[in-house]
Amino acid sequence: MARKAHNRKSISLRNLKPGNLRRQWRKAGFRQRAAIVAKIVPAVVAAVALIVGLTCFVSWRVEIGMARMAQNQLQSQYDFNPGNIIDDGLFFNGNAMSEQQVQAILDQQGARCSGAKCLKTMTFDTQSQPANEYCQAYDGGGKETAAAIIYKAGKACGISQKVLLTVLQKEQNLLTATDSSDFQFKSAMGLNCPDDADCSPQYAGFFRQMYGAAKRYQYYAHHEDQYGYHAGRLNYVRYNPNSSCGGSNVYIENKATALLYIYTPYQPNEAALAAGSGEGDACSAYGNRNFSIIYDSMFGNPRG
Repeated sequence: MARKAHNRKSISLRNLKPGNLRRQWRKAGFRQRAAIVAKIVPAVVAAVALIVGLTCFVSWRVEIGMARMAQNQLQSQYDFNPGNIIDDGLFFNGNAMSEQQVQAILDQQGARCSGAKCLKTMTFDTQSQPANEYCQAYDGGGKETAAAIIYKAGKACGISQKVLLTVLQKEQNLLTATDSSDFQFKSAMGLNCPDDADCSPQYAGFFRQMYGAAKRYQYYAHHEDQYGYHAGRLNYVRYNPNSSCGGSNVYIENKATALLYIYTPYQPNEAALAAGSGEGDACSAYGNRNFSIIYDSMFGNPRG
């Protein structure tokens, strides 16, 4: 004998008005109520997640807009944009200068130097370096000029010689120094020389500093996710090693700028920017401001 069709109506949430849903809930048995809940809960969770996601996205876009507006104002007023210190195309150009052009800059910037420790005339023993994922091979030798080392390190690692020259001046004033100390050459690029500790002996010396810095920039580029500064995001950047000096959110626009912050993790405060190339206040830090000023003075606008 055929079983009679089950004539109990199933619960459907489609096109139900709140009043109808309440009536069905009162009439429903345990299983039907469970079915209603099973249909409602995922929909509610999805709606809440969508609302939260949209709220966070809108808030994030507002914060980015405010940060970029502040950055553009600084650029307009002081010709310094904390979110775009140098263009990627200028930074990652290992063919930016020839060895002869590097030598010409050393001669020009070091025109006042006539002693035995002028960068423009000094030579250094260098060690061959194998090719790896960051740099091409470097063929070392005895008594290489500073110009040759700067040119070859930049070319091997795909970092502009203009950037390396700028960092040399920013860190130890070696381009214009007239009476350099041994320490200035040992820590030429400030590589592994933290603010609160001695420099690492592993990177001591002009060649190790120069090649090591070029290689380090490429290491940062390959491992940016391991550090606290990222292109295409809002990043909190402090004004000074002293955390009480504060900082601000910076929307870092490109990879080169992120790498500069990984290397020198501070932005200039307004006192530092207002001072031009001079001193600001007790909370001022000058590294990335000076990079921009020095690059512009030798090679033109670092933003292209």
